[in-house]
Amino acid sequence: MAIAALVLGPAVSIAPASAVTVYSDCDELNADYPHGVGEPGAVDSTSGVPVTDFTVDQELYDANASGRDRDKDGIACEQH
Repeated sequence: MAIAALVLGPAVSIAPASAVTVYSDCDELNADYPHGVGEPGAVDSTSGVPVTDFTVDQELYDANASGRDRDKDGIACEQH
């Protein structure tokens, strides 16, 4: 019986990891995220009006920050 319980125990399903979209450029990213995407706690580095309505998503930022966060403020492809 113990063996049957182990074999017939509750089924565990593991959901596949959700894929994060890697965009080819800022134009493509901004089509989905008009004000860019940033890390939690990021603050726009600007001498004008800062962008505050960017999407906060660490995984999406990490996948798209390379070459797209030129001022290294934690926000990729920010637009005013």
